[in-house]
Amino acid sequence: MKITNIRISILKAPLKNPFITSLRRVDALEDLVVIVECADGSIGYGEGAPTPVITGETMGSMIAAIEHIKPYIIGLDIEDFDIILNNIHSTILKNTTAKSALEIALYDLKAKSVKQPLYKMLGGTHKTFKTDITISMGEIEKMISDSLDAVNLGYDTLKIKIGDNPQKDIERIIAIHDALDDNITLRLDANQGWTAQESVTLLHALEKQDIIAEFIEQPVAADDIEGLRYIKERVQTPLLADESIFSVKDARRLLEMQAIDYVNIKLAKTAGITQALQLADLSAEFGVKCMIGCMLEGPISVAAGVHVASAKADIITMLDLDAVSLLASHPVNTSIVFNESEIRLSEDIGLGVFY
Repeated sequence: MKITNIRISILKAPLKNPFITSLRRVDALEDLVVIVECADGSIGYGEGAPTPVITGETMGSMIAAIEHIKPYIIGLDIEDFDIILNNIHSTILKNTTAKSALEIALYDLKAKSVKQPLYKMLGGTHKTFKTDITISMGEIEKMISDSLDAVNLGYDTLKIKIGDNPQKDIERIIAIHDALDDNITLRLDANQGWTAQESVTLLHALEKQDIIAEFIEQPVAADDIEGLRYIKERVQTPLLADESIFSVKDARRLLEMQAIDYVNIKLAKTAGITQALQLADLSAEFGVKCMIGCMLEGPISVAAGVHVASAKADIITMLDLDAVSLLASHPVNTSIVFNESEIRLSEDIGLGVFY
C-alpha cells in the first residue's frame, strides 16, 4: 500500500445549539479532513478541528502544516508505519491537530492493510460505550432546560460548562443539581476560568452542600501547574487536567507532583493516536484513570477516539465524545452507531467511516 497522494477537504455542519465555554463560542462545525490515498485504491481518512485558543491552530495553519509534511510521506509504503509517523513528528514542531488528522488517516490505512477494525488492531475488545453530553454555559434557566432535555434523551452524565463568573457558576451548579434526580452525574468544566484560590472557595461552597461532582476539569490556566496541586490538596472533588496536558512529558510532570486525579486525553492535543496510547499507558503506571475527550470534531475524529478508548478500556474509563450528538446533521457516513449517549463500534475494517 504505497502512499501516492494526500489531499484535504473542509467538513462543515451546523450545530443544534451554540457551543459556549469560557474560552469560545462555536455555531457550526468547520473541520479539516485529511485523505491519504494509496496505489491500490485504499483510502485513509483523518480529521481535525482548528481550536486557536487551545492548540494555537487555525484552518490556514493546519493546511500549511499538512502541505509541509506531505513530501516526507508520499512515496512511502504503509508497511513503513514507524518511519511515516517519525516523519510526521520530526519535520515540524507543535501543530498537534494537523498531525493528529494525518495520524488518524494513517491508522485507518494500517488497520485496513491488516483487514481489521482499528480497535482490534490496537488490542481492544470493547465495542459499546457511553458518553456524557456537554451543557453549554449560559443563563441558569437555559442550562437547566438543556440539562433536563439531555436527561430525557437518555444521558445520565452531564458535563457543565462554567468559568466566566465564579459567583454565577455556584448558582448554576446548585440550580442544575437541584433540578435533577440523584442518579444523574455531574462533571464540571471551567476551561481555565478560575484562579486556584477561587477554585478552592467555589468547590468548598459546593461540597458544604454535599455537591461533589465526578470531577472539576481544568479550573486554572494551562500553565498554572502549582495551582492545580494547590487545589488538589484542599478539596474533595477530583481534579482532571485537560489543557495542561498535551504530551506524555506534560502528564508525567503532573503525575509525579501528585497534582491531579485524572487525565483528559484528546487526540488533537497528543498529535494523534500514538501518543494518546502512550499517555494512557503512563497514567496506568501511576494508577490514574483517564477520560478521552474531543474538540468539537465530526464523526471521523470522534470515531478514532472511540477506537482508542476500546484499546485502553481498562484505564480510559470516562468518555466525553459527544460532538457528533451536538451536530444538527451527520455529514459523514459511518458504520459506527452514534445513538445519543451510546456509541457502538462496528466490525468494518479501519475506522468504519466513509467520507
